Amino acid sequence: MSKGNTTKMTDELYAYMLAHNPPLDDHQRELMVTTEAKFPDVAGMQSAEEQGPLLAFLVRLTGARHIVEVGTFTGFSALSMAQALPADGTLIACDISQEWTAYGRAAWEAAGVADRIDLRIAPALDTLRAMPADPHIDMAYLDADKESQIAYWEELVPRMRQGGLIVTDNTLFHGSVLDTDPRPSAAGVQAFNDHVVADDRMESVLLGISDGLTLSRKR
Repeated sequence: MSKGNTTKMTDELYAYMLAHNPPLDDHQRELMVTTEAKFPDVAGMQSAEEQGPLLAFLVRLTGARHIVEVGTFTGFSALSMAQALPADGTLIACDISQEWTAYGRAAWEAAGVADRIDLRIAPALDTLRAMPADPHIDMAYLDADKESQIAYWEELVPRMRQGGLIVTDNTLFHGSVLDTDPRPSAAGVQAFNDHVVADDRMESVLLGISDGLTLSRKR
């Protein structure tokens, strides 16, 4: 097997990449900095800096008006996507933490997009199952507990419109997808990746972006 790209992402190259991507605005930057300061032990759950502009790009590319996010944390990814929505667009953000999402609420309000984000504090499966069953979702971002990802996927896929896009984060999971005796979260990612590649309802590509990003389009 020939590995086509052998470029190693050094700190210098990462900085170069960020410098040649759309920059974060003040609200996005402040939220990232606040998250790292307030929650240093779990700040890694925040989507990577380069994913904010990418998610916004995908919202505009797909013409999304109705987005569902599973796993919001402190709200950086929701902020990035909501800013790319049209004024009448809606993003349903699913999370179980009032503490984490409080920082997101403040950032969304400051950025003027709070009216586009419907935050639902409840188990995500309950929120997804309460949604209309017809295909109505344009785009979804899946970045929550890894053991439940197949269950989330199975609720999302029937509700995606034809051509709708599911973006799933952490699908390389720090390389632990190769572990032969994985911990539960890594085992969840392994099972999810196998499930996605076998799902004929979707066409999917797994990309080496950040910690692995899978893009899946509804056939």
